[in-house]
Amino acid sequence: MLFLLRNLCGIRYRIIGAENIPKTPSIVLSKHQSAWETLAFQEIFPPQVWVLKKELLRIPFFGWGLAMTSPIAIDRSARKKALEQIVEQGKDRLQQGFWIVIFPEGTRIPPGQRGKYRIGGAWLATHTNVPVVPVAHNAGELWGRNSFVKHPGTITVSIGQPIDPTGMEAGELNAQVEAWIEAEMQRIGRENPQEP
Repeated sequence: MLFLLRNLCGIRYRIIGAENIPKTPSIVLSKHQSAWETLAFQEIFPPQVWVLKKELLRIPFFGWGLAMTSPIAIDRSARKKALEQIVEQGKDRLQQGFWIVIFPEGTRIPPGQRGKYRIGGAWLATHTNVPVVPVAHNAGELWGRNSFVKHPGTITVSIGQPIDPTGMEAGELNAQVEAWIEAEMQRIGRENPQEP
């Protein structure tokens, strides 16, 4: 898919901060703007599983394939149970050597907007003491949410320094991740304005 996006649609990407990717399984907390990052992160980061809403598993073919990747599929309306599930299954996946990818905003957010950062990823990190890797990118500028049209250009993926959650409260960690991602989104936007 990335090959086709690169060669048919002219969508390329560059990475800032690749040296920040730890050698051990970690938790990626990332901005979510497009379907692009769900493809590209599989190339950028080590083998991973995703925390996602369980409704996605019901989509014919796509959901069935997704179920085979051992995701942590949660019911977002059952808040306390969902947090318990994230920790229980998250510990299991991390022990198996997988990274865990979570989009704290929970859904794709259009460029220039900010969603509410949910606490699940920070909760998992503070209950496992596994480093958090914050990620910002501008994929939505070239491939928008629910958009069939794709514009040629270069996506910037910025990988922040890992954050050690030891001794932190989940809310504090979540706020730190949000502040870094949103500040980095502003910086990326100023440095690389896209012109679809």
